[in-house]
Amino acid sequence: MLKSRGRSHLGGVHSTDVSPRRLWLAVSLFAAIAVLIGADLLADAQTGVDRGHLALEGLVMVLAVMGISALWRGFLTARERAARLDVDLALSRAEAARYRVEAREALQGLGEAIDSQFERWQLTAAEREVGLLMLKGLSHREVAEIRQTSEATVRQQALVVYRKSGLANRTQLSAFFLEDLLLPPAARELE
Repeated sequence: MLKSRGRSHLGGVHSTDVSPRRLWLAVSLFAAIAVLIGADLLADAQTGVDRGHLALEGLVMVLAVMGISALWRGFLTARERAARLDVDLALSRAEAARYRVEAREALQGLGEAIDSQFERWQLTAAEREVGLLMLKGLSHREVAEIRQTSEATVRQQALVVYRKSGLANRTQLSAFFLEDLLLPPAARELE
């Protein structure tokens, strides 16, 4: 089995990419070659062919058996790797599902808090939408494209959001809602 960039491969195809059917076909071909050469070797030995020819055929038979062995080891390695990947994938999917549930709950709470604050600031529906899209990090141009309005209108609505909230800019708007999420380690320990 050849080594390439730390991974075993067969004729340029990595062992993790070889289907079991193809691997069995390759093993079968090597086995057929070994059997045929072995039969020819026995026939040649009985007819008195010179030792050099017998040695050469014996070497080819040994190489065929080594090919079978290498392919079989590659198959077992690929199967073990696939089993480990299946377990890792299942664990990752479970972790992602758990995170989605936790994140959904946290984001729902954050969304409700943002909405409540927007109500306290008495923002219109359009101003709320602009404020939310700015919190998501969209530029004025991107907000205008989403809302199908002009960039100048979005800039005016953003200024109204800042004026009604008493904040100076987008950075302060984001910090207003996010600063509690990013408490310093000492403050987190006090909770």
